[in-house]
Amino acid sequence: MLETAQYFEQVATRFSPIVLIGAGLVCTLLGLFLWLGGLMLKRVSFAVIGAAGGGICGFFLTGQHIIPAVLLAGLAAAVAAMFEKIFVTILTSGLAMGLGLVVLAYPYIENTGILRQYPEYEASNQTAVLSISESVEIAKGWAADFGAAIRQGCSQIPASRWVIVVALGAIFMGAGFCLSRFASALCCAMLGVTLIFAGMILLLLYKAAMPVSDIGNKQSFYAAVFIAMTGFGTIEQLLLSHFAGKKPTKKKLKDRRNRDEPDETTRSWRTA
Repeated sequence: MLETAQYFEQVATRFSPIVLIGAGLVCTLLGLFLWLGGLMLKRVSFAVIGAAGGGICGFFLTGQHIIPAVLLAGLAAAVAAMFEKIFVTILTSGLAMGLGLVVLAYPYIENTGILRQYPEYEASNQTAVLSISESVEIAKGWAADFGAAIRQGCSQIPASRWVIVVALGAIFMGAGFCLSRFASALCCAMLGVTLIFAGMILLLLYKAAMPVSDIGNKQSFYAAVFIAMTGFGTIEQLLLSHFAGKKPTKKKLKDRRNRDEPDETTRSWRTA
């Protein structure tokens, strides 16, 4: 899996600046929103997360076709916004199972070599900037390669490890249902940090840096940074939502003032 990411890194340094900068800024800004304020606007956050998850699943399940992916993204966004508690329960369980699969399947994941079907981008014009269409085509090929590598690794996982993954999903599903507010903050923070990492990687690729190789060489350090940022975002959102919930709304303040003020007849009778 690391080899696949490093190969993408080498080719992506010649991507169109519009692709790298545009995608990098979108991922970074959206990640900051989810990381620091996702719980304050839960319905919007869940709609965004649902749209992203539905679009990604639709892209891979429908053979990389855009229109079905967009339709599934819209449907997932609507469901996520309407059924918040159910969605956060499923999301918490899905994230736990996904992380468990990545950890357990990592030794089995191998590079399937789909990106190496583009030798013209490797052998010639090493300094030439690729067009937008070429950049998107290679990105789609890398996504297919990465997904194939994940599926290949999952197919080789022993049954005993699948039991662990299913158990993780069940435990976190129960935690997500019973601790919905905490699970919402944790999911928003984790996904926000993931998007920030992805956005910064894309922006650094535009500067011809090698962020993927650096992360591969310092995995423990970046894992600690990821965990620390996720913990900070979770606590920060819980605190902000707690104090925001205690702040009285304008309607409550108006009702309170109306209760404290005596009516006109009472005042006139007492002062007469």
